[in-house]
Amino acid sequence: MKFLFGYVLAAGLAASFSAQAQIEKPNVHIAIGGKSALYYLPLTLAERLGYFKDEGLNLRISDFPGGSRSLQAVVGGSADVVSGAYEHTINMQSKGQMFKAFVLSGAAPQITVGIATAKAASYKSPKDLKGLKVGVSAPGSSTNMVANFLLAKGGLKPTDVSIVGVGAGAGVIAALDQGRVDVLSQTDPAMTILEKEGKIKIIAETRTPKGTEAIFGGPMPAASLYAPADFVKKNPNTIQALTNAMVRTLLWLREATPQQILDTVPEEYLLGNKAMYLFAYNNVKPAYSTDGLFSEAGAKTTLKALASFNPALKADSIKLSETYTNEFVEKALAKYGKKK
Repeated sequence: MKFLFGYVLAAGLAASFSAQAQIEKPNVHIAIGGKSALYYLPLTLAERLGYFKDEGLNLRISDFPGGSRSLQAVVGGSADVVSGAYEHTINMQSKGQMFKAFVLSGAAPQITVGIATAKAASYKSPKDLKGLKVGVSAPGSSTNMVANFLLAKGGLKPTDVSIVGVGAGAGVIAALDQGRVDVLSQTDPAMTILEKEGKIKIIAETRTPKGTEAIFGGPMPAASLYAPADFVKKNPNTIQALTNAMVRTLLWLREATPQQILDTVPEEYLLGNKAMYLFAYNNVKPAYSTDGLFSEAGAKTTLKALASFNPALKADSIKLSETYTNEFVEKALAKYGKKK
């Protein structure tokens, strides 16, 4: 009996080791643009809750000033996966580089556009943004994309304003306070803090699916994990492990209390004001994906939005089905919970 028990234990350990060995790249480097923003909350939670480790992954996360910079890190080969806006997969395909998003954490961009209160009286419509300095996380980022789309609605071109990269978090507040920008296209909690302090007037928001549809005319997928298509193809078990951790987090987030959120995120992300952070979190809570799945309608909305201000992007040449996959999310949902 003792021998049998030892055999079963050894077999179990061998099976466990084998399962872990199936992960092609356990040391994964993720590039992110502005990790303290609520836009990236699910990734931070997955990391802090230990879900990546549970899947056999040893994650390294590098934070950059904006989504375009984190994408550059992966293009340059210094990182493996991007935590950023889905739209970049479409932009990159238009340039002949294939990227694929494999789990969605943001069902709406969570990006708010606000004008400095001192200039708010002269603002009536997007056309009044002409000549102003617009602060985004980094040129080419999703905050820049939302600004460009709003400009297009006012008949303006991206060159009709000055785009200023201001990073995320405390840097956003400082940029406005120092007068370096007139307008901000940014994420929370910074925008909620500025709004509540009376320093900006909100002129557009994508904090909720409703607000997003009012601007873009349909659902707009946002934060996701995406990587070069070849990386996804060569490392399916690694991608599955990443997806499992993120889906598990999204399911946890459905039921999480405000106190659980505060207890999990790093203290510095709160920007010195827990109450304001929670207020901002409640503002954007509807913008998180509940299951990690991409929709065809969302992909189509994204393509239409990008093509509206980027004449170099030929919509009819983009194969949307190659910019995302639900394969890994469906397996994760089967493992951790049923779709609701």
